[in-house]
Amino acid sequence: MSLEANKIAAAVLVGGMLTLSVGLVSNIIYGSPAGAGAEHVAAEGGVEAAATESAAAAATPAAAPVSSVPMIAAADVAAGEKAAGKCKTCHTFEKGGPNRVGPNLWNVVGGKSAHAEGFAYSEVIANLNITWDYDHLDQFLANPKAYAKGTKMSFAGLKKPEERAALIRWLRDQADAPIALPQ
Repeated sequence: MSLEANKIAAAVLVGGMLTLSVGLVSNIIYGSPAGAGAEHVAAEGGVEAAATESAAAAATPAAAPVSSVPMIAAADVAAGEKAAGKCKTCHTFEKGGPNRVGPNLWNVVGGKSAHAEGFAYSEVIANLNITWDYDHLDQFLANPKAYAKGTKMSFAGLKKPEERAALIRWLRDQADAPIALPQ
């Protein structure tokens, strides 16, 4: 084999190893163990979840998610903070925090849609013109793409109502003056 052929073979091998390494690191970061079902991947907000859910939605009619609103008042704030970890890649939560891929979420519960100044919202979110009350947040977090068709948000949603309730309960506390808990 010539030196040139060796270089080409080495480049192909290095490319393959790099591709495999990226896949392994992604699984470590996003916690997608072998044998995990679509439900686990969707709960982790992975890219595979969107593809799996699209295929499932095409095969069966979508059932309306169970509302988490009745669970919010009694929800575990610590569990909500843990659930917010899935959002921290794209959002910040502290007062005056920066926008990232998604807007800062301080004062989001009870706040107006498209509330973060200077953030480039998708047209559908910019035109929602709603208050993010408990019902709207619950529906949005269950399935952002179905709630706001055309949103730039790629998160697959939180399917478990208990997890949504805990997250919304924690988000409520990330405010200057938290709104009243639902009855």
